[in-house]
Amino acid sequence: MSLTYTAGSLVAARGREWVVLPESAPDMLVLRPLGGSEDDIAAVFPAFEDVRPAEFAAPSPADLGDQRAAGLLRTALRIGFRSGAGPFRSLASIAVEPRAYQLVPLLMALRQRTVRLLISDDVGIGKTVEAGLIAKELLAQGEARRLAVLCSPALAEQWQGELREKFGIDAELVLASTVSRLERGLELGQSLFDKHPFTIISTDFIKSTRHREDFVRHCPDLVIVDEAHSCVAADDPAQGAASSATNQLRYELLRRVSADADRHLLLLTATPHSGKESAFRNLLGLVRPELATLDLETPAGRAKLAEHFVARKRADVRDYLTKEDGLADDSLAERTAFPSDRWTKDEPYKLTPAYRALLDDAIAYAADRVEAAGEQGKREARIAWWSVIALLRSMVSSPAAAAQTLKTRSESATARTAHEADVLGAPVAADSADNDRLEGMDVAPGAAESEDAGARLLELAQRAAQLVGPAEDAKLKALTRHLKNLVAEGYHPIVFCRYIPTAEYLAEQLDGKLGRKTKIAAVTGTLSPQQRLERIEQLAAEAAEDGDPAVRRVLIATDCLSEGVNLQHHFDAVVHYDLAWNPTRHDQREGRVDRYGQKRDQVRVITMFGDDNGIDGKVLEVLFKKHRQIKKDLGISVSVPDETASGVTDAVVEWLLLHGRQGSQESLFEMDTHQESFDRIEREWNSAAEREKTSRSKYAQRAIHPEEVAREVTAVRAALGGAEEVHGFALEALRDLEALVRDPRDGSGDFTAQVGGTPAGLRDALAATLGNRLVEEDREIPFRTTPAIGRGEAALVRTDPAIGAIASYVLDSALDVNAVGPRPARRCGVVTTDAVTTRTTLLLVRYRFHLTLPSRTGERQVVAEDARLLAYEGMPARARWLDDEAATALLGARASANTHEQTARNAISRTLDGLPELAGHLTEYGTGLAAELDASHRRVRKANEEIVRGLKVVPQEPADVLGVYVYLPPAAPASTVSGAEA
Repeated sequence: MSLTYTAGSLVAARGREWVVLPESAPDMLVLRPLGGSEDDIAAVFPAFEDVRPAEFAAPSPADLGDQRAAGLLRTALRIGFRSGAGPFRSLASIAVEPRAYQLVPLLMALRQRTVRLLISDDVGIGKTVEAGLIAKELLAQGEARRLAVLCSPALAEQWQGELREKFGIDAELVLASTVSRLERGLELGQSLFDKHPFTIISTDFIKSTRHREDFVRHCPDLVIVDEAHSCVAADDPAQGAASSATNQLRYELLRRVSADADRHLLLLTATPHSGKESAFRNLLGLVRPELATLDLETPAGRAKLAEHFVARKRADVRDYLTKEDGLADDSLAERTAFPSDRWTKDEPYKLTPAYRALLDDAIAYAADRVEAAGEQGKREARIAWWSVIALLRSMVSSPAAAAQTLKTRSESATARTAHEADVLGAPVAADSADNDRLEGMDVAPGAAESEDAGARLLELAQRAAQLVGPAEDAKLKALTRHLKNLVAEGYHPIVFCRYIPTAEYLAEQLDGKLGRKTKIAAVTGTLSPQQRLERIEQLAAEAAEDGDPAVRRVLIATDCLSEGVNLQHHFDAVVHYDLAWNPTRHDQREGRVDRYGQKRDQVRVITMFGDDNGIDGKVLEVLFKKHRQIKKDLGISVSVPDETASGVTDAVVEWLLLHGRQGSQESLFEMDTHQESFDRIEREWNSAAEREKTSRSKYAQRAIHPEEVAREVTAVRAALGGAEEVHGFALEALRDLEALVRDPRDGSGDFTAQVGGTPAGLRDALAATLGNRLVEEDREIPFRTTPAIGRGEAALVRTDPAIGAIASYVLDSALDVNAVGPRPARRCGVVTTDAVTTRTTLLLVRYRFHLTLPSRTGERQVVAEDARLLAYEGMPARARWLDDEAATALLGARASANTHEQTARNAISRTLDGLPELAGHLTEYGTGLAAELDASHRRVRKANEEIVRGLKVVPQEPADVLGVYVYLPPAAPASTVSGAEA
């Protein structure tokens, strides 16, 4: 007859010890290795395999460690935890250490029965991580079972990588390019949204009628919408028919998805308002219908919104949990290493005589064409207008783009009406702040209005093709100079262009011109989103493989990379080769590198503009300087309304066609026909800036007070440890494991290690995470305090795979007294130290808890672990217990004298013999810890009584005593007998 094992009890099977999980049945045990993760879970059948009750063996008095043994073992144990007992079920199992401010949306979410949040933190703060934290937590708690992320197709692979690498969520891509393959694997009548529980879906793909209906019928219970502002339309139709129609389709989809009041919904956007009040209200209505009509001028209205809306800029979170946030001291203060500022410089260039003559002739052709078309009708006039804009923009971009445009038919030329010409022409020529359809926008537009370009255009194209190279292309020559300076100063720049031919032209022309240690690559819309990421990683890998810190990376890119893609780990400078016609596009470009995780404190930005091409200087003067002034005054970037940007650029082009390239810039602003327009634009922009300033203040995050965050951060760090502990552990463990460690002690906390001399088991584990070549060739491995790491580097955070490999080796070798090679941690130790005045014993105890966690989908049974330090003075029979702070302080005690070998063995043997007398206190402590955990779970969910009803936290007895360490006061006189060193 087989025994029945309760959840949380220990059993021995297959040569190791396991924890019994709640999913077990009498005839089948579901087991997790002691200290292991969910990836190691196994099913064992007692009828066919030897399974017996197990007790955790006491430490051996013959296996003594030194003064650091307790700290190393404790940290190794805590790093290995993947199933914490606290209210955040997922934090122990994710591969990212969230900043304290990133816990705010998570705390907000856990107070709602159905999670509905609009997360509008500034660009680069980490909205993806915040959404991932919530998703992982809801899945871990059983509050959600399936997940869908709706995003731009260009960002789908990045979302997939973030969820898989940081949160362990393996999601399937549902795109136009993958859906046929996915549908072939379906059973009759099955939806792919049922078959695949975690999906990342293109918003453009899913809005089609057939797929939209299938998605709505089988929609997961948790949906994340990225760039949510692009999924709502303003009620004002003046924003453009094409944009409005596209947004309206997405809005209709999300309206139906959000109609299910039990569905969790996270909306992410850095620009929730964008100057359009009706669009903002529609966005709020998706979160909760009643929010759309809420009176946000009243405190009650703002308080209601604050439950669902979080919007912070960098200044709000750069220094967090400080006395300025209302805390008693700065002990928990956290500084987030955003770049402090952008170093920005406008760099002019002047056209060569040949290029200047070509541009003058192109402007003359454009003026003639617009004038002639104006006499032919409105349709012809609009086609000519968009063709002219395409011609002028390509002409000032590069000779390659100009030649391509002059030989290509204009997309608007196929229009049957003037309105259709605007719909076709506007997206190609403009740089809309809200245009999320970046795919295809970097193709060089056409200027010809028939299939066969006229002789005049072909002659201009031939002349443009002859201007390639630095001899006649002054813009290229200036870029080369700027890049050489950036590379010489140690920067890795991205050069942003408007058109594919320009990017390819630059990559070809720059090859070999920036030094043999500079690697160059181009990424354009000719590559799929996945290929773009692969090209970037390939560039980074090529630079890293040389092992030379002097190697530099230069990326040439179009605006297919200007939104969503995170490039801060590989690049730290931006060059705007082509001036966008909306400053918001420059913000988007710069935001790819100027964000959390950037190693540089200052990001370099160079904006190139033609001093004498008749276009750039005016756009820079009217749009960019105003944009920068608003940003300087408010401390935030305010999106330029599309109507404002297009109004300015239209005026610039009209003026250019009337007066030519040589006309004075002042005359543009003195023209009566334009002055009224500029005045209106100025008023609209100032109004948008004032609304943004007001909304940032009015809707500041006040739902979660910093004190609440501080309390939970303290609890998490007590259970899992913090960055400083991990840093010290890695440094000491690697040295003890005979790695060659170089610590520059330069204040950064970074160090390097060569692991060629470490035990084979550790080398194999590190090779699996860092790369075989790095370990086999015994190269230096950088260990960095920042999570912003490159290929072949390790981050000094508990969830980094390399740190996990070191911790696992230290723990396993400590538990195995027969392990061969160095063993940094031991389960016993005796230290003579002046840190104590009486005999004091420190215990490292592992507690297991059986948790009953109620959720909307029913109760969930979980077994979790926690490690605690307990200390007492005197002998076990008359123990005087110390508080937690005093126990932790013993880890810092250092030997002040040697301990005689026999004295050490006698001391540890007597202590181990007395462990049974401590059982009562260990049980009592576990009961108190269970009560604290229960209170913590209820506190985090205090606004949701339904969720906490039925919550139980029960300690599993007995607790495991992993380590026993005795601290002896120095004898009088102090003993100097050689023996086991403390």
